[in-house]
Amino acid sequence: MTQDRITWLAGLAAVAGLTTFPGSAGAQMLYEDADSMAITPVQELTPLMDEPMGQVTSVSELRDVQPADWAYEALKSLVERYGCIVGYPDRTFRGDAEGTLRARALSRWEFAAGLNACMNTMERLIQENVAVIRADIDKLQRLAQEFRAELSALGARVDNLETRTAYLEDHQFSTTTKLNGEVIFSISGATGGEPDADSAQIVFNDRVRLNLTTSFTGKDALITGLQAYNFTAGNPITGTGSVAETLFPNDASILGEGMTSFNYEPQFAGFNPQNLQPSCDNNSVCLYKLLYITPVTDNFTVFVGPKAEVTDAFPTIVPFASEGQGTLSRAFAINPVLRVSGGTTETGLASAAGFIYKPNDVVDWRALYGSVNAAIPQNEGFPGTPLGAGLFNGSFVAATQLTLYPTENLDLGLNYAYSYHQINILGTGLTGAAAGTLGGLPLTTPVNVNSVGATLTWRINPSIYFTTYGAYFMVDQANSGSAFTNLASWMAGLYFPDAFAEGNTAGLMFGQPLTRVGAGNGATLTPDNISNRAIPYQIEAFYNYKINNNLSITPGAFVIFNPEGDSSNSTTGVFALRTTFTF
Repeated sequence: MTQDRITWLAGLAAVAGLTTFPGSAGAQMLYEDADSMAITPVQELTPLMDEPMGQVTSVSELRDVQPADWAYEALKSLVERYGCIVGYPDRTFRGDAEGTLRARALSRWEFAAGLNACMNTMERLIQENVAVIRADIDKLQRLAQEFRAELSALGARVDNLETRTAYLEDHQFSTTTKLNGEVIFSISGATGGEPDADSAQIVFNDRVRLNLTTSFTGKDALITGLQAYNFTAGNPITGTGSVAETLFPNDASILGEGMTSFNYEPQFAGFNPQNLQPSCDNNSVCLYKLLYITPVTDNFTVFVGPKAEVTDAFPTIVPFASEGQGTLSRAFAINPVLRVSGGTTETGLASAAGFIYKPNDVVDWRALYGSVNAAIPQNEGFPGTPLGAGLFNGSFVAATQLTLYPTENLDLGLNYAYSYHQINILGTGLTGAAAGTLGGLPLTTPVNVNSVGATLTWRINPSIYFTTYGAYFMVDQANSGSAFTNLASWMAGLYFPDAFAEGNTAGLMFGQPLTRVGAGNGATLTPDNISNRAIPYQIEAFYNYKINNNLSITPGAFVIFNPEGDSSNSTTGVFALRTTFTF
């Protein structure tokens, strides 16, 4: 299915029983995937086999292990969680060809060999500070007792099982929590901008994330994320000092938003838009993620949390959406509809709740309600509480996504979002037009936003994917007026897995950043800050070089023509060298 994922969004997919996606560093798995945990079958099995054994990823593939057996569910959970059981390539545990009683005994021996492999795998994981659930240790103990004779015949150290179990318990970070993290170093620069603007200096930025994924039942997940970064501008509330405001002091957003923003750059760096106060200064540690996900049935999952983003719940579809491994620009990473109302601020601005419904392997339906002012008890209006107050008073977003997987090579996402903003903003972080969206009207003008979008990825072959999206925003004045502004964006790109070497990736994109395409009834297409309105276009390329499983380097650049929708601005080029550490 889809190749993608958002910070910890892969962890959400794991507990929902969905396909997981490589890429998003923010996407932190609740458990490691099977490939990363696979081990070489034990050498003691060689005399018992007529052909080599291979890795299996689901116990249902082992046809002679019956669901009625008590060991079936235990084996199933270990196989699917740790990927450590081995079987023949024809997906059976087999005995001799005659089908005698020895065939059953040999099957138990092979079962026991897989059990021993799981014990070794789990011990290795603990040595690597990967959490192993206590219930799984209990399963291992019970299985080891049941298959004691077979384990002994294979030379396994059954007598030391208790000692090994104690070692696992004593050395893991937590019996319920997994810790992982991501560190991004970025050296970047930009040229172009407005005719009289200052040049942007070459800068060295960082972003550090530590994610704690806790499971209380083995199926649920409580995600707690801590973050620090140094993207805070000289005056973060107005964006003064940011790259966008340096190159476009008139055309960029007063909130520091602009077309030059990076995919891994927080939208409201250094300040809280809920009250326009400084917040989370350079390299201060702040909470950016707090969300709980739990399955209700096999195909229905719910989530709720006070620190969440739309991309925590919705599949991004675009294969290079990863903030740490994918595209460099913010514009082309995901469909802009997912970003409306501060949906992807990268600071966990919104409180949200929603559901995931996956009736089969073809259909995936998700929806959420989010409020950026849920913790504020009193609505003081602008500037005290410019976004509003309360869970149901002030700015909010209600969004849904229907994701379809009609074939093994095709993924399609359809989006709709309705949002209300107490002030005249879009909240996408993609363009200067995101503030003062109804051109010519005051910032204090409330707006309603209806946004629709579609995203498609076609895996042409294992070496090349085609991906595209389109988005359209209809922004209407929410009070007694009837002013409106429409905005649109589209992108088409190619993604190259294993580019030039296994594990490396590359991307090439072209499209239109989000820009005004229509306005009327008092709103204008050309506000006073725009000299000569024109449609902007952007081209981008990146190459992600994987040094090892924990370190990658991504050089890339993007060029914007008619940046911020103004042909008076010089063609703007942005380059970056991003280094990403994951652990």
